[in-house]
Amino acid sequence: MAFSIGELARRADVKVPTIRYYEQIGLMPETLRTEGQQRRYGSAAVARLAFIRHARELGFDIDAIRTLLSLQDDPDQPCARADEIATIRLAEVDRRIAGLQALRKELKKMVDECAQGRVCDCQVIETLADRTHSHKSWKEPAVSSRG
Repeated sequence: MAFSIGELARRADVKVPTIRYYEQIGLMPETLRTEGQQRRYGSAAVARLAFIRHARELGFDIDAIRTLLSLQDDPDQPCARADEIATIRLAEVDRRIAGLQALRKELKKMVDECAQGRVCDCQVIETLADRTHSHKSWKEPAVSSRG
């Protein structure tokens, strides 16, 4: 069964520009086209897009997804590389969680110490004005607006 890019987008729960982007960067293979140059897709494209979408939801970057897809395309090889990629991603998540926990601790302390009096005595304002603090370890990584 062949269907349009719009139908693929609906079935895979992604947007049409996302599908085109994934084709441009090689995550999705080129597909058959009709005489009128309309793309036509089958169920394998839905499964591949679902894989990519799930990997993106888990925070894997494009290069990791590309590698994971190539592993999926050759199922008889060992899964050590897939395990390595997932382990690296887990370590990234653990670092972010640790950073967010430190951030939460500081914010809670700031709120708990606030006397709720005048701004000149406000612990929230005082803490935010303290330029000796750096929170680069917990910053969210920049995420592409695509995908």
